[in-house]
Amino acid sequence: MRKQKLVLEYPLHAGKQELLWQLLSTDHGLERWLADKVDEENGVMHLTWGDPWGEHHTMHANVLEKSRNNYIRLRWSDEDDPDAFWEMRIVRSELTNELCLCVVDYAYADDIADLQELWDGNLERLHQSSGF
Repeated sequence: MRKQKLVLEYPLHAGKQELLWQLLSTDHGLERWLADKVDEENGVMHLTWGDPWGEHHTMHANVLEKSRNNYIRLRWSDEDDPDAFWEMRIVRSELTNELCLCVVDYAYADDIADLQELWDGNLERLHQSSGF
């Protein structure tokens, strides 16, 4: 069974694209809103949720592509679907001219609603931690 593509767009109140890029593409930036601990080593992001010294869950994502101030595309190291990846892209709204975060991710049909809820929560943390 193949996964379905989910595309989400979130308006942001970010004035500087460079600041937003730092939150999306660096281990320190991602720790502010996506995971509790993030380390990048040789093109692999190690994302940990929970207490690193206690109960926790770590996943590894390979950085497939990265374009400064534009987008980062990753694939979970244990991903079985060859077409599946997750991407965070900075876009400018044609209507409002504000920066938006476009997220592309993949999940099985039964998990799409949960995945959207997960990204909604992630973006809420991004808003709270950065004001974007």
